[in-house]
Parts: sequence; structure tokens; C-alpha cells
Amino acid sequence: MPMLDEILEQIGEFNFFQKQALFILCQLSVTFVPIYVGIFFLGFTPEHHCHSPGVAELSRRCHWTLEEQLNHTVPEWGNHADSFSSRCRRYEVDWNATGISCTDPLSSLVVNQSTIPLGPCEDGWVYNYPGTSLVTEFNLVCDDSWKLDLFQSCVNAGFFIGSISIGYIADRFGRKLCLLVTVLINMVSGVLMAFAPSYTWTVIFRLIQGLVSKGAWLTGYVLIAEIVGSNYRKAVGIIYQLAFTIGLLVLTALAYALPQWRWLQLTVSLPNVFFLLCYWCLPESPRWLIAQKQNDKAMEVIKHIAKGNKRQLPLSFQNLSSEDEDGEKPKPSFLDLVRTTQIRKYTLILMYSWFTSSVLYQGLIMHMGIASENMYLDFLYSALIEFPAAFILMLTLDRIGRCYPWAAANVVAGSTCLVTALVPDTLYWLKMTAACLGRMGITMCYEILCIVNPELYPTFLRNLGVLVCSSMCDFGGIITPFLVYRVAELWHELPLVIFAVIGLINGGLVLLLPEMKGKTLPETIEEAENLHRQERSREKTVYLHVLTSEAAPR
Repeated sequence: MPMLDEILEQIGEFNFFQKQALFILCQLSVTFVPIYVGIFFLGFTPEHHCHSPGVAELSRRCHWTLEEQLNHTVPEWGNHADSFSSRCRRYEVDWNATGISCTDPLSSLVVNQSTIPLGPCEDGWVYNYPGTSLVTEFNLVCDDSWKLDLFQSCVNAGFFIGSISIGYIADRFGRKLCLLVTVLINMVSGVLMAFAPSYTWTVIFRLIQGLVSKGAWLTGYVLIAEIVGSNYRKAVGIIYQLAFTIGLLVLTALAYALPQWRWLQLTVSLPNVFFLLCYWCLPESPRWLIAQKQNDKAMEVIKHIAKGNKRQLPLSFQNLSSEDEDGEKPKPSFLDLVRTTQIRKYTLILMYSWFTSSVLYQGLIMHMGIASENMYLDFLYSALIEFPAAFILMLTLDRIGRCYPWAAANVVAGSTCLVTALVPDTLYWLKMTAACLGRMGITMCYEILCIVNPELYPTFLRNLGVLVCSSMCDFGGIITPFLVYRVAELWHELPLVIFAVIGLINGGLVLLLPEMKGKTLPETIEEAENLHRQERSREKTVYLHVLTSEAAPR
């Protein structure tokens, strides 16, 4: 019976049909961006202070500029504009009283300015922002600022739960059905969130999006990786990741054009309609069908791919029957991820790698603070850094393989974190250069991880393995803010030292994984277990071939 990779060589490993499918699936990667990092714009917290009745009328009468009004009426304004008092407290005075001085209003209201009472913002806040965000609409500031953290935590919790459940669904019922259900739920919940009447409903709809969106994104990559030849898995993985980077640029432009968070949320949710319209152009994974003993359906898909590529399937490749065709269909099990020695090693290393990549990726964004005075430029610079990472991988993965560039990227990310922590603030340019190199390195780690993770698991377990391992990415996303903001209270650069340690450790661990360059995807547990042995066998074969050639007469 011919292997699927041999059939793909005949009907096209990456021709028109696969390119069309990749284009459709890249829409998943683009639309996943607003869910993964949309909080940057949806939850933007602008400069704000308490609303005090009477201040606006007094300011008009005294002809104050905005800066003069804030200096006269907001506690600790000026050099301390970011203090808790300036944002969350107000003077307990009557600004409507008569005889208030325009030059020193507080002295005309109280005798001793050192004992002016301060109180909470009972009449709301004034936000220095032309648009709206979750923060400005629901007043998620001061004592309620934790609600914004809860909003993002719910998304990561949804990612964590969905990674496990959707991985099982995709391996049990197929990639295509899983994509249809998850994208439909994602679109509906995203639209409903744009019309949510309260903060509570907003969190609920965002949680639902988290449950399905990441699972759909990873299932899309698994599907395209299973319908292209082994020589093109690297290329489609990088292109799929580049679609995510392009999504970052698109989100920046949309957020700039639509400063109202509800319009932005609606705009980024509706493009899922285009995916649903193109859904019927996607095939079911023939590898999954073969693993499920549905060889007839797999052959129909193969012929459909051949027709799309305008190729003819040779007669000798039109029989997928096997002796165990009537045997029991393998079913994905969580125990299969740790039952055998090698797969257990893959699972543990990959879980740690996902955790490391998440912590460093998000942590460096939080700690670097590029162009902090302009959130749009901040986000744009962070996105542009990812393009050189993809270019480097395009040049190295086919020549060197996966493991060595992966280890090197981890070492670069970890060592640049250490450099950023130890370089004095006076050498700001060096700190920023190191931080950018670290961001590039961890982006490379992310992209290689997305390529390698599906390659190490057998077909019937592949989607579950990817999503369970990547669930540690969500756990990393939950704890990263605490590492950045709480640990930094002990020493400002301590989070970077922690990032350096876990990154360097990961650089050593990934070298323990088998090299998958040019190899076919494993179909069974036994094939996945023997990936290292295949390497050793190939080395012995080459060695024996060289000895035979040398011994042969010239």
C-alpha cells in the first residue's frame, strides 16, 4: 500500500489546491489576532481623573487652560499625574461655592491646604481619550481595575480549557467539522460581545471566544500540515504564522481608524463570515481518514486534491486497502500522550517550550514598552519585528533542520534578556537593541514550535497532542503579568533574569527532540516512538554505504 506522502508526490505536494486551502486557513490566523492581543486596544486605559461637579463651570469662568484646570482641581497633578491620588481621589470641596479665587481656588475654600480632605470618585471619571474602550465605558479603573485583569484571564482560561476539549473533538470527529463549529461559535460570540449590555455579558462572550478560537487556529494549522508534502510543512507553517503577523498590522490600522471599541469588535468579528463561505473548499484531512480506517473517503479526498492540482493519480496509487482495514479504529486518549517513553518525553519538553515561549513573548512586550506615549506605534513596532524572524527561518530550516535553529533562538532570547537586565539605563540604545533581538528570537521559537509540535505525534493523536501541549502557553499567559509587575517591585530587571533562565533551559531541552527535517509524519504510536531510531538507522546506512563505496574497485 503506498504511503500518503508518496501519493502527494504524484498529485502535487503544494500545488494550486493546497495553496488555495492555505489561503483560506490563513484567514483563521488573521482573525485570531484580535482575540489573542485585542485587549491592547479594547482594554486601553487612558489618562483619567475624577469628575468633580462644578469644575467645568469654574474653569470657564476663570478662563483656565486644561493644564491649569487640572493643576488647580486634581490632587497631585503635574509631576505625579500617574499617582493613585491623581487618578482615583478628588478634593472633597464645593466647587460651586461663590467667591472662589481663580489664582488659588483651594485657599479660598479651606483654611489649611495640608488637610484638604480627599474622597473617592463618586461622580465618575473624566478620560483623556477621543474614543471608547472597555475601561472608559465600564469604568474599570481604581478599585475596579481588577475587572480588566479578569477579562483577560477569562480569555486565557478559555484558551486553556478549549485547547484540551477541541483537540479531542478534532481527533475524534475530524478537522473539518471541528473548524466549522468553532469558527461559527467564535463569530456569533464576537458579534454578541459588540452589543453586550453590561460588563458581565462582555466577559461571558469573551470567555466563549477563548474556548473555541485558539483551538480553531491550531486545528487549521494541523489540517494544512496534513495535506501538503513533507518538503513543504516548514513553508506552510511559517506562512501561517506570517498571516498572524499581518493580522497584527491590520488590527493596528483598524484600531486607529475605529477608536470606539464596539465598532472595532464588530469589525474584527465579521470577517469570519468569509471563512464560512469558503469552508466548502477545504478537504477533510486524508491522513485523519486513513487513521480512522476510512480509506474509501480518503481516496475520494486524494482524487479531489489531484483534480484541483490538474494531476492524474496513477493506477498503481489508487488502492489504499490494507490488511487491518477492518480493525478497530484508534481513538485519541490523553493517556497516549504519556503512556510510552518517547512520546512522554516529547509531551513534557513541548509543554515546557510552549510555556517558555508564552512567558517570554508576552513578557518582553510588557517590559520593553516601545514608544509608550503612542500605543499604535508601540503595537506596530512589535509586529514589524516578527518579519525578520520568519525570513531567517525560511533560510535555515531546510538547510540546518529544526532543532539547532530552535535551540539557537532560545539562547538568543534568553541571553538578550540577561543583557537587557544588566546593561545600565544610560546605554538605552543597547537595552532597546537587545530587547528587540530577544523579541525576534522568541518569535522564531514560537514559529518553530508550531511546526515541530504536529510532526512528533501520530495522526490520530496529532491535534490532541498539539492542543494539550499548547495549553501551557495559556498558563504562561496567566502568570506573565504577575512576573512582570509584581516581581519587578523587588528589582525592576528581575523579570528579565527569570526570562533568561527559563529560555536558556529550553534551549538545551529542545536538542533532545528528534530532527524532523524531510521526514514523513508518523501515522502510528510505533512510528512516533521510533523517530530517533530512524535517525540512527539512516546514519548507519549512510556509513555502510560510504564503506562499501570505498571498498569497491575503482
